Amino acid sequence: MNVTAIASASAVSPEEQALRDLYLEHGPALYSYVLRMLDWDAHRAEDVLQETLLRCWNNGNLTDTEGMAVRPWMFRVARNLVIDAHRTRTARPLEVSGTNWLADMYCEVDDIDRMLSSMVLHEALRSLTPAHREVLRATFFADRTTQQAAEDLGIPRGTVKSRVYYALRSLRLALREHGVVVDEARETDAEPGVAC
Repeated sequence: MNVTAIASASAVSPEEQALRDLYLEHGPALYSYVLRMLDWDAHRAEDVLQETLLRCWNNGNLTDTEGMAVRPWMFRVARNLVIDAHRTRTARPLEVSGTNWLADMYCEVDDIDRMLSSMVLHEALRSLTPAHREVLRATFFADRTTQQAAEDLGIPRGTVKSRVYYALRSLRLALREHGVVVDEARETDAEPGVAC
């Protein structure tokens, strides 16, 4: 905060000197109060502080007179300004800020992409044989080892490994048919028993 931004250090009139003194005495505490209310948004807090001091200037409340304490009045004005600004923002449609609009757009696209990807994956899984779907559910989707899946399915561990290998291979082909680019580096043509 810069003191000279509110009033010149060489204030000429008594009103200007009173405003400067008011700022020096109450400004830091008022700024901290407003800053906390605005979730540490320094720019908005400075605007509220400036508007509060401007209202003091316009109302002539630059000194404590007739038993009226200026500080509580300033805090009340600042609080009301923050509340009014909040109400104004909630009454209007959401504004797009200069920094977050691109990130907000990507969030929406990510949700849509995720939904479309799950639909494509669901269709690709439907093209597999029931035995392949069953073994993928028992291993990948249930987050179990081949040994645990073999025990749950009641089939030998080697059969589970073999079915997982061929199920993934068929799934890759089905995804390619749906236009999904499959990462070639992750594909292996190892033996069925070695793939898992």
